[in-house]
Order: sequence, then structure tokens, then C-alpha cells
Amino acid sequence: MTTKETLIQKLKDKKAKVAILGLGYVGLPLAVVFGQAGFHVTGVDPDKRKIASLSKGESYIPDVKTDDIAGLVKGGLLAATTDFSILKEMDAVSICVPTPLRQTGDPDMSFIISAMEELSKHMHRGMVVVLESTTYPGTTRELLLPKLGTEHSLTVGEDWFLAFSPERVDPGREDWTTINTPKVMGGITEACGEVAAAWYEGAIQTVHRVSSAEAAEMSKLLENTFRMINIGLVNELAIMCEYLGVDVWEVIDAAATKPFGFMKFTPGPGLGGHCIPIDPLYLSWKMKSFNYNARFIELASEINTNMPRYVVNRVLEAMNDRGKTLKGSKVLVLGAAYKPDIDDVRESPSLDVIGLLQKKGAAVEYHDPYIPHIHHEYDGWHMDSVTDMMKSVKEADVVVIVTNHRVYDYEAIVNAAKFVFDSRNATGKLGKNNEKVERL
Repeated sequence: MTTKETLIQKLKDKKAKVAILGLGYVGLPLAVVFGQAGFHVTGVDPDKRKIASLSKGESYIPDVKTDDIAGLVKGGLLAATTDFSILKEMDAVSICVPTPLRQTGDPDMSFIISAMEELSKHMHRGMVVVLESTTYPGTTRELLLPKLGTEHSLTVGEDWFLAFSPERVDPGREDWTTINTPKVMGGITEACGEVAAAWYEGAIQTVHRVSSAEAAEMSKLLENTFRMINIGLVNELAIMCEYLGVDVWEVIDAAATKPFGFMKFTPGPGLGGHCIPIDPLYLSWKMKSFNYNARFIELASEINTNMPRYVVNRVLEAMNDRGKTLKGSKVLVLGAAYKPDIDDVRESPSLDVIGLLQKKGAAVEYHDPYIPHIHHEYDGWHMDSVTDMMKSVKEADVVVIVTNHRVYDYEAIVNAAKFVFDSRNATGKLGKNNEKVERL
């Protein structure tokens, strides 16, 4: 049997040893899915706290149940370590590390490079490697291939196999999860795609193969660029509707009654999370090397980036209309997470809203049932969530709803507050034509 045939058989028989590099929002759910499918999985992460939690059978991510972790650990199907040397024993490795942007807007590839260098020390014949970290088109072929294969005189597609499969994790979702969300898979060669698909098909319900790693990389960027641009469109629509004196939420609901040719997006205080604000800029950055300006991406990014400032200015104007200055006023920001019902503050617009309110001289507090503390690394401020939310609601001169968590009783909040600025339409009909409420 060839190396490819031997590895595919090993994967199908669930005898292949699997490693997941990076045990965050992407890596840990993937490790659990592979473990539940019958693979022996080892998670590798430099964060000792994560390793300690998993070794005790405890989850640190809301989307992953502690009972699932405990069962897999007890059954010997999931282990975790900080020691990368275990990779020499692995047959299949998935790289699920962060890919943020630098302050300059350039891709920060340091996490991928670090994982790649550790993996390179232990590369061997009969290994399949899949990169899941979102990045610019060409990363798998241009960065990983030379380091992992050429340095070890291994021929890709014959001795070892390399592919890209973009993560599609949406934290907080229960309908579409790691196991039932279709996975795109693109190999460096046809054989690479075949082996990688055989591996993932052993745990994921649907694997959609494409012709190359670049096509898979580009598909992920299209997904999030589509969302970014459409959100930018409705954010600009909200600004235009304010000028025109039209209710943007009524307009969107009316347009959404069309059963074809329209997809509903809603405005808000800005983009958050690790994907939508960042991923399209990877593509924009890459295209600059071809002297091509990705105009839609740049424009949508400009609109979305300015939304926190727009919200704060609307709050300032609303306060002025009520005979109050924002400077010296008590402001309570409701919601710090970047989306409802999760504990993730990555790129959350609430951080910008809080910072801008502080710069306007407001005395700012926040409440979030999922996020007890915020530390803003770049601006250097730290804040704790208020313990008695309704007391703070009553005392605040304005309550600014930034994240529309479902646990909030918005009717009680509106009744208790002096004034509410609702950037998410969380108050709905309650906020419409209500003198105590102004909506985005």
C-alpha cells in the first residue's frame, strides 16, 4: 500500500492519533467532535490554565459542555498538554491558532509561525496537516508547505499531506455547530485533499472539497466579506435614515417581507468578534501586493469602524436635547460582549463606546452578565461589571444598550431608567415612540 492508502485506512479505522494545536473557540470544539467520533485526540496549547482545566475534565468555553470533556478524558479519548514533542507520535494535526491583525493593519502570522515551527521539529512520513486558522490566500502553500515539507525532504501528496479547511465557528449557536456545519476542504494536491477529507469525514457530517487550498482560503474570506459589506450597508442606511427622519428598523422589517432577493441585516454600534472585522482585511492586505485596491472592503471597514463614534455622538446629541451635557453625566453601558449571550469581548464595539464616552468626560459603568471584568490593553483601563444592575440603571443619566443579551428585562430597564439609547433595537416596539428611548 502507498503512504496515502495506509493513512486513509488508518483514519477510517479511527486508529490514527490526532492532535489539535490551539485549544480556543475553534480548537476545543473540534477536539471534542473528533473525540466523540472515536479518535484519540491530544490538544496542545501553551496556556497552562487550559491544560489544567481539561486534565480535570472541565470546559472553559460555554459552547463546550463540561460533561462532554469529562467523558472523553475519562474514556481516554481526549488528553491535553503544553508539550509539542507529542507531535512525533501523531498521524493527523489540525492547526487552530489565532490570526489577529497588527495595529498597523497587517496580518499577525506569529501564532501560525510558532505552531508551524514546533510542528516542523516533529514532522514525519505518513502525516496529514490541516490549517484552520483564517488567513490570506496563499498562506498554506507559501508559508506552511516549504517549512513543513521541504526542510524534511518530504514530498507533499506522497510522503505527507497538507490542506486548508476554514473554521466556521459561530459562538453561542446551538442549531449549527462544529459537527453539522459543512466543512470546506482544499488540499495542496489532489491526494492531500483526499486524505484530509477522509479524516474530517470521520467526524463531520458534511465535507465539501474544493480544488485547492487557495480556493478554500478564499471561500472563508468571501463569507465574512459578504457579511461585513452588508452590515456596512445597513449601518450607513441607519445614518441616512436619521438624517431623513425615518425609522431604520421599520424600513428593514418592511424590506424583509420580500420573500426573494433580499437578506436581512441589521445595524449596530460596530463590528466585533475575531472574524468579520478582521478577515476581509486579510484579503485587502493581500491584494495590495497586486496593486489592487479592494474598494468595497475598505469602504465597509471605514463605515463600520466609525459606528462606535457615531453612537457616542448620537448619545451626546440626545443628552443635549434633554438639557444635559454628556460631560459629568453617569452612563451605564449594557453589554460588553461583541454579540448576544456569549462571553467574548474580542474586537467588541462596546470597548470603543466605553472609551469614547470616557474621553467625552462621562462617568462610565458597564454591566454584562457574562463578562465580570474588562481590561483594555491598548487604552490601559480596567473596569468591573456593576453588581446591582437595576440600581445602576436608576442612577444613570443615560443607559446605552450596546449588546442585546436575552437575559435583560428591557421593559423593566426602560421603566426604571431616566433615558435609554438603544443601538440594537433591543427595546423593539417598547422603544418606538417612547420619549424615554432613542433608537439607532
